[in-house]
Amino acid sequence: MQYKKLGKTGLEVSNLCLGTMAFGRWIDEDASHSILDTALESGINFVDTANFYGKGQDEEFKHGTGESEEIIGRYLKGKRDQVVLATKVGIQMGRGKNERGLSRVHIMNEIDNSLRRLQTDYIDLYQVHIFDESTPLEETLRTLDDIVRQGKVRYIGCSNYAAWQIAKSHGISDRLNLEKYVSVQPQYNLLSREIEQELLPFSQSEGVGVMVYSPMARGMLSGKYKSPKDAPAESRAAHGEQLLKKYFTAENFKKVGQYREIAEKNEVSLSQLALSWVLNQDAVTSAIIGASKIHHVTEAAEISDWKWNQDMLDDINRI
Repeated sequence: MQYKKLGKTGLEVSNLCLGTMAFGRWIDEDASHSILDTALESGINFVDTANFYGKGQDEEFKHGTGESEEIIGRYLKGKRDQVVLATKVGIQMGRGKNERGLSRVHIMNEIDNSLRRLQTDYIDLYQVHIFDESTPLEETLRTLDDIVRQGKVRYIGCSNYAAWQIAKSHGISDRLNLEKYVSVQPQYNLLSREIEQELLPFSQSEGVGVMVYSPMARGMLSGKYKSPKDAPAESRAAHGEQLLKKYFTAENFKKVGQYREIAEKNEVSLSQLALSWVLNQDAVTSAIIGASKIHHVTEAAEISDWKWNQDMLDDINRI
């Protein structure tokens, strides 16, 4: 396992981060704890969750119900110091007008709810889940600064932010002497490379840590899908995962076939190739693996230190 500093901080995190959106949603507590065991045994010290992750994501009215945090909290009893724990705030948690967003009211309520569910006194990395156009950035940043000063949070980060949104936030933090976002969590994979235009260069320039989600394009790069109509019974697509089906285009299936040929030539699985490509991007600090089975962790750990040569990177870029 490889480790990197998270942005400009002194915090060291594994280049694989365990994503836990499946916990309490698609897999039960025993399966979740087995995955956590395997992750720690493999050298992964970075765990990412969110207050929103749980069964409520699949209800007609989508809202956070907190099962993932609760499962992690029960697991971490006696192990808290072994893990860099990250969670998020900002997505709908109830029907009330103030049960979403990045207002002082919502953040103050949700930090305490997350601490209770996680059964911990502090969160290592507290991230705003989405940009909130209806709340002034000054209000959000002052509130995040307050909970850092209260000792509830060690570092703050953002998720799904554009480069300009982080730059504007950093400017406000500098002007008001507030805590700054040390990391960003964007989508990045072989089929979604948009962040290479602005966000990755910005992050490298400003020393912002980058922990990317969906390195396997929500399963499209796992190798299990051969065509839009070919969805295994236990797959995300078969369960109606709409974000995955956005990848189901003729062009993407053609690219996946070409990537599979490169994987076979290098004697690795398609998912290992896709993940290792992400890890070989200089701007990436850590890749989040959304594991729902133990082998997802062990196969990822096998290639966590695989260094690519320039010829392989060029082959991918040509595709």
